[in-house]
Amino acid sequence: QVQLVESGGGLVQAGGSLRLSCAASGRIFSSYAMGWFRQAPGKEREFVAGISWIGGNTLYADSVKGRFTISRDNAKNSVYLQMNSLKPEDTAVYYCAAVSRRLPTPRPYDYDYWGQGTQVTVSS
Repeated sequence: QVQLVESGGGLVQAGGSLRLSCAASGRIFSSYAMGWFRQAPGKEREFVAGISWIGGNTLYADSVKGRFTISRDNAKNSVYLQMNSLKPEDTAVYYCAAVSRRLPTPRPYDYDYWGQGTQVTVSS
């Protein structure tokens, strides 16, 4: 079992930055690839970024490439999402998730564990 807790969400103006954190507890964190997803009201949950269990491989949605950066610190059992140049369309609840694989996947149903989410609101 893995427990995930997100933090760092909030209200920011367009063009601003936020850094999301996800703290994991439970099973060996380094055994899981990690992903960030988001869900806006009335929309399906979508993949944002993913990182392999060692951190050498990353994957991004086209909509966030060049603006968002995912990273992890296995010593701290944490994964991060640095979000720059935020846009109003980035407004959503952001979730971190863990999958028992070496590499991340963009498919939400592949993931085994999910956090409760943190709200990100970008004003225009």
